Amino acid sequence: HLRRTNTPIGRDGKLAKPRQLHNTHWGLVCPAETPEGQACGLVKNLSLMCYVSVGSPADPLVEFMINRGMEVVEEYEPTRYPHATKVFVNGSWVGVHPDPRQLVNAVLDTRRKSYVQFEVSLVRDIRDREFKIFSDAGRVMRPVFTVQQEDDYETGINKGQLVLTKDLVNRIAQEQAEPPADPADKIGWEGLIRSGAVEYLDAEEEETAMICMTPEDLEIYREQKQDEINLTEEEKRAKQEAEKREQEEERNKRLKTKVNPTTHMYTHCEIHPSMILGICASIIPFPDHNQV
Repeated sequence: HLRRTNTPIGRDGKLAKPRQLHNTHWGLVCPAETPEGQACGLVKNLSLMCYVSVGSPADPLVEFMINRGMEVVEEYEPTRYPHATKVFVNGSWVGVHPDPRQLVNAVLDTRRKSYVQFEVSLVRDIRDREFKIFSDAGRVMRPVFTVQQEDDYETGINKGQLVLTKDLVNRIAQEQAEPPADPADKIGWEGLIRSGAVEYLDAEEEETAMICMTPEDLEIYREQKQDEINLTEEEKRAKQEAEKREQEEERNKRLKTKVNPTTHMYTHCEIHPSMILGICASIIPFPDHNQV
């Protein structure tokens, strides 16, 4: 089985921790599919959309960052930039940059426009003043939809909306019905990555992302943010009571998690919540129901 992983630990160990799913594994490793008995929790299976990176050269990235104002570590003088952000590529310190936000945005933009391999991982640690880039092989990653961070007047996508537009979805549906004569014109999955609508995150980059569960949650969050700006306190209370009444009337409605008011901004959105499951667990009908 090509999507099975084996933890190299003795099967007769009594420790429970190595057998339990770690918090960072959610979305990358199936929480249900594991054998019974001694190998329980040590033999894991990858989730449906999980992908293992094959590795890509890091030299072009270092060159790109030097052209964008990164000072190489050999020439770095700590007295000149005492608060500069360190830049690491695959674990080695390559340089420093005085304006990390501008550098991170530039590198992120090149990845979303597919000038850089999609499997390159970008992690900015603001507290430790570090910017880590990984392009090595063997990292487990998963795709998520990207959320627009600033208003884009060229594409017409507003801040807080999915980069995946209805126009793009319709074009993909159209090519499914009538495949184009020239394969180069095909959008497909690669086209979604090229357009920046879908992005692959590894476990470390996921730590710095804010991911919402469904596009509807994203819409509700945007509405709530608008209401905070536009509505008075009385209007807010009236709206909350109306929503409460509606929820009581529809008892069979799917439960939704409350929107966290402290959330500053969503950066990504899940493709579908069921993508946390592996191949075997995902074909079970009604897996969230009791047995009859």
